[in-house]
Amino acid sequence: MKTSDPAAAPQDALGMASGTPQQNSQKAEETPSFLDELLRDFPAPLGPESPLPWKVPGTMLSQEEVEGELAELAMGFLSSRSAPPPLAACLAHEAVSQLLQTDLSEFRKLPEQEEEEAPVTLLDAAGLARSLFDRLWEVCSQWQKQVPVAARVPQRQWLVSVHAIRNARRRMEDRHVCLPAFNLLFGLSDSVDRAYFAVFDGHGGVDAARYASVHVHAVAAHRPELPTDPAGALRAAFRCTDEMFLWKARRERLQSGTTGVCALIAGNTLHVAWLGDSQVVLVQQGQVVKLMEPHRPERQDEKDRIEALGGFVSHMDCWRVNGTLAVSRAIGSCQPPLAKPGPKLPADAARGFEAAGGWEGHHHT
Repeated sequence: MKTSDPAAAPQDALGMASGTPQQNSQKAEETPSFLDELLRDFPAPLGPESPLPWKVPGTMLSQEEVEGELAELAMGFLSSRSAPPPLAACLAHEAVSQLLQTDLSEFRKLPEQEEEEAPVTLLDAAGLARSLFDRLWEVCSQWQKQVPVAARVPQRQWLVSVHAIRNARRRMEDRHVCLPAFNLLFGLSDSVDRAYFAVFDGHGGVDAARYASVHVHAVAAHRPELPTDPAGALRAAFRCTDEMFLWKARRERLQSGTTGVCALIAGNTLHVAWLGDSQVVLVQQGQVVKLMEPHRPERQDEKDRIEALGGFVSHMDCWRVNGTLAVSRAIGSCQPPLAKPGPKLPADAARGFEAAGGWEGHHHT
């Protein structure tokens, strides 16, 4: 399992610590020095044969996946070079936005075989990644002369700790997200401060957990209801991400899935969304405040819902859906292997219990 918890230190009720004037001044000085160092290491855009400074996310991306995947690439690269988080978010947003405003048809790739249902536009991931770096280099060159105000404004600071244990699995199948500069990364200019944290507990492989860790927040950021109904935006983001991943899973024959839980802090309100048995615990002034009830197959309401959709819940080594899945809701898991023989379910029924959106709530502090 993987946990990601905003720590409680000199701070307000949500774990935010405002920087001192000395700390803010130090961070302001880090911005030009970071740009100077980056441009010393990369004095020019990449040549056609130059190796990329990051790993390309697969061979093809759908149009809907581009923003989330490119933002992840840029943020990962900048963070690995210890960029100040506000600067990293602003640089990533500017580079990705500039690329998205261009004609992406030059990156279009035809799938190996036409999909029978609602074909999606597929783009060359390596070409996009190379173009993104060139955009990022150009932005850094421009900002070396004058850094925009948004990248220099002091931000609320977060105290965050992360601990991950792989246990006996061959590979770590979980992913976490810590995104204190949520607004800057997606160019949100309203007056509400936002920070986003999430944990995705993968099963059957890492693909679904990685995908959710890249796309749930990217989808939520562009939901029109985000300013007025964050819970609705998170619900829609879970559903949309699931639909996107199911297309990818069918296209690439992936069988993994993931449960997940995320916390979006908007102003002084904590919004929590979850899917499956991933959990979040709020500790307020030393007291545990229960925020959620995880989805598990043994819950009577979950069992009734699954059976109404044509599935079944049975106890083997633990409670399982259709004799396979140990969770009642997940992103992905569209082709579970080794299922117990039984009635064949309609596709909609299977998706109903394996990939339905979770319940969202919020807690005022």
